[in-house]
Formats: sequence, structure tokens, C-alpha cells
Amino acid sequence: MFATFLIGLREGLEAALVVGILIAYLRRIGRSDMLPRLWAGIGLAIALALGIGAVLTFGAYALTSQAQEILGGTFSLLAVGMVTWMIFWMQKAGRRMKASLQGGIDRALAAGTLWALVAVGFVSVAREGIETTLLLWSMSQTFGRDPSVLIGAALGLIVAVVAGWLLARGALRLDLGRFFTWTGAFLVVVAAGVLAYAVMDLQEGGVLPGPFSAVAPVDASGAVLTGWAGFPLGWAFDVSAAIPPTGVWAVLLQAIVGLMPHMTWLQVIAWTAYIVVVGLLFVRGIRRARPRTAPRAAAPSSSLAPSNSGAA
Repeated sequence: MFATFLIGLREGLEAALVVGILIAYLRRIGRSDMLPRLWAGIGLAIALALGIGAVLTFGAYALTSQAQEILGGTFSLLAVGMVTWMIFWMQKAGRRMKASLQGGIDRALAAGTLWALVAVGFVSVAREGIETTLLLWSMSQTFGRDPSVLIGAALGLIVAVVAGWLLARGALRLDLGRFFTWTGAFLVVVAAGVLAYAVMDLQEGGVLPGPFSAVAPVDASGAVLTGWAGFPLGWAFDVSAAIPPTGVWAVLLQAIVGLMPHMTWLQVIAWTAYIVVVGLLFVRGIRRARPRTAPRAAAPSSSLAPSNSGAA
């Protein structure tokens, strides 16, 4: 619940900030009459995200178990790709987000068509909505569709909406740059765990080789080897005796850092490679942003946009 709460809070606050910027700009230029069109686009984006979640959830029941594993692994990989892209996009475009959104409204108003402003609201929110849906769906598959996954996400979204409303009204001050930096680092670890789960799904579905295929290294009794003897297509480790897979500690490890008591070598390799490569790029992006933001450190941050390019 805690992991999905943070995901819902971060993604929800990101969407709330986008909506707040769009609404505030329309009111500032005296075009509040266009708000219904903007809300129509936002509503369509939310409906699309919910629709994708429903199709993934209920559509999977009609598939064979192997097809479910392949589908789960494929969409988990898609979720990892979207989260990774969003992390680095926010690092580069965080400072320009407000101007970019306002420019989109200006172009939509200049076009003078009904659908132009609807499209601005839709595109601005749909990205966060689809990303959140895929990420939460992947995590729900990881935890056997435990209701606490969705409860945590719902609570995070509710808090994000309230916080976004308070920020828009100036009743809440928040260092958005620091918030998005820390939650971005958390998402790097979460995405690594989702990637590891995707690898397991694809191994069980027969797309990738591993302990479930004929090429797995086995001992004289036919059991798949564990440890260095099983490298690279066997089990990397099995600590299920010390950490029961359904126990509290196993759930916490899987939710927070993406590690499971029983993992294949391909999972460990994928998890480690993602943490090292993406983590180093993420830290480098933060360090590059600091010199540019240092002279403005004393300036008050905007309540409707990330305060510096360190947002991720």
C-alpha cells in the first residue's frame, strides 16, 4: 500500500499541477468561458486511463495462463519504458512545463475550434493517466491483485488532488523540485522491480529462457540449479526458507526495492543493470541542474509548477 500510495501521490500531483496551470492561465487571460472544454478533455483522459485498466484487468481472464504471462510481461515492460521516459523528461522539461502548457492553450484559442482546447486538456493529462494505469496494473499483478495495491494508489491520488487544490489557492507551499527529485529516485527503484517481474513473466511464458524451459541447468535429480552453478539461466538465489514469499518482509522487499525471495539470474541481471544505468543517469541529471538553480535558491517557488529542473 505504501509503495502504490507514493506512486499515486507523485503521478496525481503531477497531473494536478498540470490542470492547475491550465485553469489558472485561462482565468488570468479572461477566458474562463473555455473551462468546460478543458474539463471535457481532462475527463476524456481520465476515462481513457480507467478504460485501459479495465481492459487489462478483465480481458486477461479470457486468456490462457501462458498468454496472461506474456501479456503481463509485455505491458510491464511498457510501463517501465514510460516511467523511465517520464523521469528524464521531467528533469529536462520541468522548468519549461508552465510555458509549454500556456503555449498550448494560446495555440488552441487561436485555432478557434471546439476540439482544440479539448485536445490540450486530454493530451496534458492522458500521459500521466496511462503511465499510472500501466504501472499500478503491473504492480497489482506482482502482488496477486491484492486490494491494498489499489487502496494505496487511491489514497495517494486523493491526497494529490487535495494538495494540488491547496497549491493552486496558495494555501500550501511545497518545494516541488525536491519532491519530484526524491519521488523520481523512488520510481527508479520501483521500475527496476517491475522490470524484474516482467522478466519472470516472460520466462514463465516461454518468451525468455530460464528455469521453466528445457535449457535450464539441472542437477542429477532434475532440479534447476541455484547460485553460481545455475548461471545464467537457473535460479540466482532462493531464501524462501528464511523469508517466506507471502510474509511481511517479502512483501516489503518486493514493494519497495523489487526483490523477491526466489529470483532467476535474468531477473537479477535486469534489476541490477537498470538500477546502475538509470540510477547513474538520474544522479547525473540532478548534478547538472544544480549549478543553474543555485543563484535562484532564495527565490520563492511557484505554487503551480516545479521549482527547478531537478524535478523528476
